[in-house]
Amino acid sequence: MNEKLYNWINWVLYDELIDGKINAPKHLLGIHDYGDGQVITCFKPHSESVSLKTPKGKTLTPMEKINDAGFYGAYFPKKKFKGVNYRFVTDYYDGTTVESADCYAFDGLFTDYDAYLFAEGKNYDIYEKMGAHPMTIDGVKGTYFAVWAPDARRVSVVGDFNMWDGALNPMQIHPASGVYELFIPDVNPGAVYKYQILTRYGDILYKADPYGNYNQMRPDNANIVADLRDFKWSDKTWQDNKSKEKRVDRMKEPMSIYECHLGSWKKKIEDSDFGFYNYRELAKMLGDYVKEMGYTHIELLGIAEYPFDGSWGYQVTNYFAPTSRYGDPTDFMYFVDYMHNLGIGVILDWVPAHFPRDAHGLGRFDGMPLYEHGDPRKGEHPDWGTFIFDYGRNEVVNFLTSNALFWVEKFHIDALRVDAVASMLYLDYGKQDGQWVANENGGKENLEAIALLQNINTVMEERNPGAYLIAEESTAWPGVTAPASMQGLGFLFKWNMGWMNDFLEYMKLDPYFRKFNHNRLTFSLSYAYAENYILVISHDEVVHLKCAMLNKMPGLEFDKYANLRTAYGFMLGHPGKKLLFMGQEFAQLREWSEARSLDWYLLDENPLNKKMQEYVKELNHLYLKYDACYYNDVDPMGFEWTKVDDADSGIVAFVRRGKTAKDQLLFVLNFVPVERKDYKIGVPCKTKYTEILSSDEERFGGLGRNTVGTVTAKEGKCDKMDYNLTIDVPPLSMTIFKYDYKE
Repeated sequence: MNEKLYNWINWVLYDELIDGKINAPKHLLGIHDYGDGQVITCFKPHSESVSLKTPKGKTLTPMEKINDAGFYGAYFPKKKFKGVNYRFVTDYYDGTTVESADCYAFDGLFTDYDAYLFAEGKNYDIYEKMGAHPMTIDGVKGTYFAVWAPDARRVSVVGDFNMWDGALNPMQIHPASGVYELFIPDVNPGAVYKYQILTRYGDILYKADPYGNYNQMRPDNANIVADLRDFKWSDKTWQDNKSKEKRVDRMKEPMSIYECHLGSWKKKIEDSDFGFYNYRELAKMLGDYVKEMGYTHIELLGIAEYPFDGSWGYQVTNYFAPTSRYGDPTDFMYFVDYMHNLGIGVILDWVPAHFPRDAHGLGRFDGMPLYEHGDPRKGEHPDWGTFIFDYGRNEVVNFLTSNALFWVEKFHIDALRVDAVASMLYLDYGKQDGQWVANENGGKENLEAIALLQNINTVMEERNPGAYLIAEESTAWPGVTAPASMQGLGFLFKWNMGWMNDFLEYMKLDPYFRKFNHNRLTFSLSYAYAENYILVISHDEVVHLKCAMLNKMPGLEFDKYANLRTAYGFMLGHPGKKLLFMGQEFAQLREWSEARSLDWYLLDENPLNKKMQEYVKELNHLYLKYDACYYNDVDPMGFEWTKVDDADSGIVAFVRRGKTAKDQLLFVLNFVPVERKDYKIGVPCKTKYTEILSSDEERFGGLGRNTVGTVTAKEGKCDKMDYNLTIDVPPLSMTIFKYDYKE
């Protein structure tokens, strides 16, 4: 061996390399100045010889083979090569020859400042460094990889480009952060990869990239290199308009959400685990349908990659990758772009509360608890069998915060609906005594999770003022939608789970018993302005033997449809934004299943289903037309009961007010199958009230018993009002009148 080469080699690192334990390979491999000369080394297992190719590609310089394991070196008395302008030509024993650039000749891209911000939990653009990023460095195309694994002994990139051999591309550790990085030349978009991790205990793990942007189709679970820069967005007008919105303005805007599971809205091939439509195909079919039906937003059940279909996307293994079930990341970008060009906002369900135990996922990522808390009392959900994020670890906080920003900034998502917020807020959520640890004050509040949610909402509003977060929070936690600066959590909206539970329980009752449960119908108005609410009838209400919405309704077929139309009418009039799960708009008969399409055939088989669809469409368009339905959702002046105490009759009435005295609305609802003739209802002023919609119209499946037309109020006390109307109220119905308020 050349004496200079022998003296330069760090033989401790050499042993680590040969043993597969090296975590700083750039200290041994690559190009290095040595006095006036240069040393170049490489490690090419299973090779017969390696030569160096000059920049011009004409001269081959054989390298000295130092051992049979495949370690080579060359010493040059003078500096012959600059930077990365050389290539290896490797001859293997099987007769193949491979030419490649030297991945250890490139400088690292993860800076000390990156490490500082990451350790502080404030490197919000960390997704630009972590993961796999195709790029060109010094004229060489390849992919830069970076992963956080501070407790690993060694991390290698393995994939279809290096025979999944962990010895070939060990990564360089950034010592201050525990981040491993490596730029690998000639690895292009479409390459399949994982991280091979040698733990401190000698175990070998194969992990998917926590920051990877594209995954193989399940059941395979490796990552695929993707370039998110390729897509050309066409939604600039939408984005510009959104960025100009003020927080208060969104409260006064219409919001009718169509909650959707892409894989089962429609399937290309039924009874197939792979018969999905592509994001691009779904964009047109679903977007055009949602637009026609009058919805303003679509909310997607979990899109971040998940292995098990039955989890519906709520058991996430890859938080930065849209699921490959429906295409690649640019296909999903097309989906969002198409929706925006239709004027439809896109809401994405987001799951920072927990993650599954799948071997390739985040759990025990580097052989030790990393993303999860090490104490199972704080790091595990016993009922769900999942891990809980360690909200007190800054790098984990950074992961979650940057992920929320990632979907908004890279995929133009308009809002995130945060799943299972209650499980984050309470340390004892779903746990028995002995399964949880109190906070520093002795309470059950998860102070670290609270700080995380407050920070995410604050940072989102600062960086993306047109985007916002929605909380699925099922308790009475105060200030969910109050600003973080006022000790609130900072969400813009909260799902109104209390209203949903009470109202559905009321609607399930035989109408005879509803009069004894009248408070279930009316109680929600006592707290309707405590938060900024969205009224939801979500996917969770039509699965697991809870019945489809139609089959929750009592009575025979005709009454079931009449009950459901009345229920949707009450939901329209109640203060709060609106959300219906797919299939509910046409009264799906079966419970929802992720394994099959909605029962679209019902629209051809049963006129009542088609008429229900037309009814919901009419409600949505009426909602958009009359700002009384939404403008004062968070202002008590926007709602007033005019009939609320007559539980025996089953009738309630109320008015909704918009931004002007014109086109205010009077809702009259009858929740029993008994017609009320000459029924007197208090009204706010003496003017004309014109019927604009009735759920009993024949076109919606009713019997057409509303023939009120226009009626003029009379003076006379009724229901604490100075004026009244006398009308016939059909059974199981909702009727809307419009009027212009007069003093």
